[in-house]
Amino acid sequence: MNKIKFRVIILILSLIAIISVMTITISGEVKKVDSISDDYKNKLIRFHVIANSDTDEDQELKLKVRDAVIAYLQPKLIESTSIEQSEEIIKNEYDELEKISKNIICKNGYNYDVKIGIKNSTFPTKQYSSVILPAGEYKALKIVIGKGQGKNWWCVMFPPLCFVDEENGVIDKATDKKLKEVLTEDEYKLITQKTQKDMNKMKVKFKVVEILDKYFKK
Repeated sequence: MNKIKFRVIILILSLIAIISVMTITISGEVKKVDSISDDYKNKLIRFHVIANSDTDEDQELKLKVRDAVIAYLQPKLIESTSIEQSEEIIKNEYDELEKISKNIICKNGYNYDVKIGIKNSTFPTKQYSSVILPAGEYKALKIVIGKGQGKNWWCVMFPPLCFVDEENGVIDKATDKKLKEVLTEDEYKLITQKTQKDMNKMKVKFKVVEILDKYFKK
């Protein structure tokens, strides 16, 4: 065996070793994220609003409905301590939420129908200031305006992350306290990051988990 062949074999073996170590490391991280996120996903209620279409007018209308619903529900959810309690509060307000939504729609000159309900929806990885939520299926209050063929908007209704301090990159103290009350220490540490560097690393990690989940489901 000449020196060139020997070097090629050594290079190939080295690459195999590196890939194997990376695979084991990534696999371990994915299992860790999955084991923690599966639990905390069951402690959150997200808010999902879908516009009638992608026209500027329909998108603007979607945001007006969003603002009105959040303004009405947030005070009612402040004292809630669990997803079960929050879900009950929201379900008891279905009729009022429909009235509020239709009122906004009519005031803006439209007659779209509105569908409201809590159901499981699939969300991409999303950052809310210093909180990053991985992609996956979450329980969500879903409002569909008209044909529901436009771009959607989402946030977390409980604990309340719909309005956060984007400028300073942090959530307010009350919301942070609520997160700590609802989540375990491991769950809280998983989704809250202190620096932009940490957030970027976590986004990459969650993206890997998202890609692998899609791959294995296929």
